[in-house]
Formats: sequence, C-alpha cells, structure tokens
Amino acid sequence: MFDIRVRFAPSPTGHLHVGGARTALFNWLFARHHRGAYVLRIEDTDLSRSTEEYTQALLEALRWLGLDWDEGLPAPGYRQTERFDIYRAHAERLLATGKAYRCRCTPETLDALRKAAEARKETFRYPGTCREANVPASEPHALRLAIPREGATVIHDVIRGDVVVSHAELDDWILVRTDGTPTYNFCVVVDDVTMKISHVIRGNDHLSNTPKQVLCYEALGYPVPIFAHIPMILAADKTRLSKRHGATSVLAFRDMGILPEAMLNYLARLGWSHGDQEIFSRDELVEHFDLAQVGAADAVFDLEKFKWVNHQWIKRLPADRLARDLVPFLERAGLPAPRDLAWLGRVVETLRERARTLVEMAEQATFYLVAPTAYDPQSTAKFWKEQAPERYALLIKRLEAQEGMDPAALEGLYRFLAADLGLKLVDLAQLTRIALTGKTASPPIFEVVSILGRTETLARLKTAAGAVGAAR
Repeated sequence: MFDIRVRFAPSPTGHLHVGGARTALFNWLFARHHRGAYVLRIEDTDLSRSTEEYTQALLEALRWLGLDWDEGLPAPGYRQTERFDIYRAHAERLLATGKAYRCRCTPETLDALRKAAEARKETFRYPGTCREANVPASEPHALRLAIPREGATVIHDVIRGDVVVSHAELDDWILVRTDGTPTYNFCVVVDDVTMKISHVIRGNDHLSNTPKQVLCYEALGYPVPIFAHIPMILAADKTRLSKRHGATSVLAFRDMGILPEAMLNYLARLGWSHGDQEIFSRDELVEHFDLAQVGAADAVFDLEKFKWVNHQWIKRLPADRLARDLVPFLERAGLPAPRDLAWLGRVVETLRERARTLVEMAEQATFYLVAPTAYDPQSTAKFWKEQAPERYALLIKRLEAQEGMDPAALEGLYRFLAADLGLKLVDLAQLTRIALTGKTASPPIFEVVSILGRTETLARLKTAAGAVGAAR
C-alpha cells in the first residue's frame, strides 16, 4: 500500500487547459518523487455538460504529456457517475448520526430568502430553517450538512499556511439534491476518503470549497488529507488566463508545434522553482520537485518565454525523434512527407537552431521537399548579374563530375571554382541558395546541397539558369 496517494480529478466539460495540466503535473511529480500512487478520477456529475468526447480528449492530452496514472481509467474506471451507491451510503450514515438533516425548502423558498438578503445587502446563507424540523423521508427533500454554529475551521495548507474560516461565514450546504444526485463537494470528500488520498494538490480557486469539505471529513469521522492550494495562472495582463489570450488547451498547444517535454518544463516553472535552473528533463523534475518550493504568488503565462523553452527542447532532442514528430506538421502544411526518416533527421539538424515550434520547422523545411517556383526579387536583383548564366553552367559542370557529396567535399569544390573565377565564395554560394531555396537565407548551403543530393541539386540549378536567361 502506498503512503503517498494523490489524485487528478478533471471534469469532462471541456478540453484540458493550462491550469488543469499544471495541477495534473504537480500531482504526478509529487507522486513520482515520493514513489506514491497517482490516481485519475473523472468528475462527471455535471450531466448536462459532461461528455465522453471530452473525457477521451482529457485522456489524450494526459497521454501526450506522458502523465501516466496508477489507478483510474480505463480500468477500474473511476468515474463519479458510477459511484452513486457509495455516496448514498455515506449520506445515510451522516443522516443516521445526526450530522446531516433533511431540508424541504423549495427553490422558490430559497430564491425568496436570497432576494431578501440581497435587499439587505447581505451575503445569502441558508438560515437552517429545516435543521430542527425533523422532515420525514416521505416528503421531497434535499440533504444538508449540519455545520457547527460556533467556532471556526482551520485549513492547514502546505503552501499558504493556516487559513481560518469562521463558521459564521458558512451555511448548511447541500450534500444530496432533491432529485437524489450528490453535489460536487460531497462527492469529492467521499471519493478522497474511499480512495485513501493523502494529499490534495489543486488550484487556489478551490480554496473556498475547502472549509466545507474539511467539516464533511470530520462529520464522517475520516482523517483530513494534507492540502496544498497552488497559485493561479494569469495572462500577461494579470487577468485570469482565458481563450481571449489565445490558445489555452494542451491539445491546442500540441497542434501549435509545442513539444510535450517543453510543455511539462514550462508548466512546472509556473509557480515552482529550483534555484535559477530553467530547463528540466522529466527525470530532473521528478528528482527535485518539492511542495516547499511552490510559491503562493500567482504565476504569469508568457507565450514568448514558452516558445523559448520549446526552442531549447528542439535543440536538445534527438533528430530522429523530432523527424517523427515533424511528419504530421508537414502533412498538415500540404507538403510531401518523406518516408525516409533518417533523411528527414538530417533536414531537422539544419533547421533546429532557427525553429521555435514544429509549425515553424515545417514551414522552414518547405524548400527541401518542394523546389521553388519563384525567386525572391531582391535576391535575384543582387546576384543574377550578366555573368550568372555562365557561373550556373560552371557549377552544373563541376557538380556533375563531383564524386563526394558530403559538405566538406562540396565546400572544397566551391572554393576551387571561386578561386579559378576570381570570386568570393559567397558569390557562388548565394547563386546556389537562390536556385535551391528561392532566396538568399538558408541553413549552411553545403549541408543543403548534400541533403538534396546530386540529382535534385542539378535539376534546380538548371531551372534557375533557365530563369536567369528568361529574365534578361
């Protein structure tokens, strides 16, 4: 049996967003650091908004991130909608011990009380109308938790310290609705105690629910787990991160060409730090993660910094791995994705210094896969001078006779030809760049020629030579 047990409990009412992914990651890191259990639970009691499509999208996002779980879906399948018998048994137990009571107040009655409180400019709290009424089970009723009238509840939070909430600020909240469905806060408590969750690590937006839940743990006679409410993630304008700030879902960032290693790395640094280190491997995150290093201040999501982190990972990961990841982005851009991944790996090596995302890399790889159909006017105006056709002809002749097509051998060929013609190396190199890429900016040209190979390079040089003649 694990001593440390944490859970990630998303609601399948939308895609997994940055905040939820960071919560999932912090729980996963804590479990892996302590060799504990990481439990996945789907909180799907919001029947009007929860869908199987969103459930599968959540699982897809977690798998892409590599946040594997020890218990939960697909088996044995922790879904709240399949656990109603467990909630019902706990509700009956609270009722039998006098810790909960039946409430017959209708929505209309509660709405009238709420409006009266608003008229008095007071926060509405249920006044306990049915607390001593002994409402019979035969009447339509909800079930409410009997909150102690006096005193306060203290939440011992690892990140925020002790948070004290007076019972005067709470009301007897509903455990089970009139239609028999359990409420979110009740389900969470029952799930956490029956799953033996030792630490509840979640966003600070849940802190307002915590005093209610602590009182429910105590009413059931269960030990209260250790709480850690992690800081919120804000946009650059210091408002809560939302769709209006751009992509916020994990799968949307995947489709933008973000690598899972970069996503984990950046999310970990939103609220957690380990000295001045910025780039962390998965193993390093597991080794160093500690709740004591999670700050209480809200974190700011910076897209440019995120892309910088992604670029660091593009430069670090093996070329063959990046080649595999690049293929769907080439296909999405309408480019012919090569079957030879070793060849594509060579392409990746020439692009990784400039590409911040796989989308950018796919765009930059275009000239490798498709010959240019037009040439940059500024480039041709500068380098397609009177002697250009003759120089193209000499390049074609020398390359046709060239044996070695490795970059070093090609550089030697170009240097000898430039010396013979009394030119600088750049003059021939730029003529070649225009022919091969359509412009004068590219990865090292001898690498490009070597990767394209003799046949393709000669074909493009001949096309450019013809274009020079047509343009003059």
